[in-house]
Amino acid sequence: MDGYAGTATWPSTITGMGQVENGQVENGQVKNGQVENGQVENWLYIKKLNFVHFNNNIHRFADKKMEANAKKEEPQPPQPEQSHENKLFVGHCIDVLKTIQSGCIDVAITSPPYDDLRAYKGNYKLDLTELGKEVFRVLKDGGIYVMVIQDQTKNYGKSLTSFRTAISHCDVVGFKLFETCIYKKLGCEGAWWGRRFRVDHEYIHIFLKGAKPQYFDKTPIKIPSKHAGKSMTGCASRKTDGTTFKSKEVVINDTKCPGTIWDYANGGDKNPLKRKHPAVFPDKIPHDIIRVFCPEGGLVLDPMCGSGSTIVQAVKTGRKFIGIDIEAEYIEIVKERLRKECA
Repeated sequence: MDGYAGTATWPSTITGMGQVENGQVENGQVKNGQVENGQVENWLYIKKLNFVHFNNNIHRFADKKMEANAKKEEPQPPQPEQSHENKLFVGHCIDVLKTIQSGCIDVAITSPPYDDLRAYKGNYKLDLTELGKEVFRVLKDGGIYVMVIQDQTKNYGKSLTSFRTAISHCDVVGFKLFETCIYKKLGCEGAWWGRRFRVDHEYIHIFLKGAKPQYFDKTPIKIPSKHAGKSMTGCASRKTDGTTFKSKEVVINDTKCPGTIWDYANGGDKNPLKRKHPAVFPDKIPHDIIRVFCPEGGLVLDPMCGSGSTIVQAVKTGRKFIGIDIEAEYIEIVKERLRKECA
């Protein structure tokens, strides 16, 4: 340790190896634990932190300059607000999400811009993986993030954006892919296409944060069974070795799980307000997802809420909401829909 020369005032008299009257060492040289005319053992002067360790006791000096520097507060990052419940925000989704406290959202649902299929006034350039990181942070453990997405076809090849997004959300962000359902569009245009298939579906990626969903009830979305009440012989599922279980007789339930292909009428729900937005999905998609994955009174997020389908359905199903969009015009559509449809 470097020597320190000068006058040091001690808070108490040092004894044991020699007496230093009134704790004063005048014009003495302190070097490697030595005090002139006396031996001081086991003490350490640390200049920057400005304290003396003597016989395992810490004694602080008075050094106004150093003390002032020590008291300087480090710049703090902006602290998330405690609640954004039942509020709509105009702004970039990632910026607004950073102001939301961690672990407060039950379900997030959105359909992001992808592959430049819509212009959106040029304001919707974003990194879907970075968005996913913020959504992951604000979700509760067991929370669900649902993304409705498709791929552009260019030069007879798919962009694979939907697949890359699913992989990055699992490998980079930390989600599990709980399921990918198919949104089958009823009444979809394109039957006249001559050199490719009509695209009448989108993907519904259902991402899970944590070990298992905190809430799951598919009862509300069950559909009628075609052969309800009939007795049938079957259920001979195949084993891993290729053989099958023995068939058995079962009575068909009145309703059944819809599976992973969900049929919905295409897009706008004949709603003139929704049609003011360039890209919409049916209200029934968030309606079903909310009832399956979000408990009553839970909090639903749409980070790009567009025409407000998720927000409106959150209110209609007795949940709270947070809505974000970069366009003030679209937030006004959401407000008008809430006034007209949820009053």
